[in-house]
Amino acid sequence: MDRDYELQTHRAEDRHWWYRGRRTVLENVIADLHLPTRARILDAGAGSGRNMVELVRHGAVTAIELSPTSVCLARARDVGEVVEGSVLDMPFESGSFDLATSLDVIEHLEDDLGALRELRRVVTPGGCLLVTVPAYQWLWSGHDEVNHHYRRYTRRSLRVVGEQAGWKQVRTTYFNSLLLPVAVVLRIMDRFSRKTTESSLDLWVPPQPLNWLMERPLALEAALIARGGRIPAGLSLLSVFR
Repeated sequence: MDRDYELQTHRAEDRHWWYRGRRTVLENVIADLHLPTRARILDAGAGSGRNMVELVRHGAVTAIELSPTSVCLARARDVGEVVEGSVLDMPFESGSFDLATSLDVIEHLEDDLGALRELRRVVTPGGCLLVTVPAYQWLWSGHDEVNHHYRRYTRRSLRVVGEQAGWKQVRTTYFNSLLLPVAVVLRIMDRFSRKTTESSLDLWVPPQPLNWLMERPLALEAALIARGGRIPAGLSLLSVFR
């Protein structure tokens, strides 16, 4: 990810409807995992560390991040240890963590299987991995290119690569579903115009009333997921592995 984009992300994470809504979804899923008291949690590919602020409620958090810029930003939050390094070769002993999160990370890696295998190594037997990724390869657009993605996923493709890495998928759901029709239209327009205008709008934080309104669908989805529901389609995909 480009340094300017990293800084834009850092500035937007607290207020942007997408990040706020995703955190609500994740919090509801993690609350249902019944983690041990003072669980050992790894945020793999932590970016600027915003999710660590939420994860620390559930245990002792360690993060690993490849970008020196993001490592500095994450360390400034002072909520846990932040290690500079790759999720493909982590400096942790086997079985070090009860939960690992990989939140919109593995789509950035050419070797997603290698990353999932390494996560399997550092998570204790019986521990959990929580993964989010962008959904549907046919939704590929300039957004994916500017973010240096290698792929998008379906429930099946994520399950298959997880199983190849030694995980068992125990829960999966799409989310961010209500904006799916809008995204389809934007992708079609993007392909016909051959312009990458959409990506420049990703980190624009709308005025507060609009930002709140755009967050509501994700809040509703989070409530549904908290009750054990599964959303059949969406722009993003979430899976829990053991």
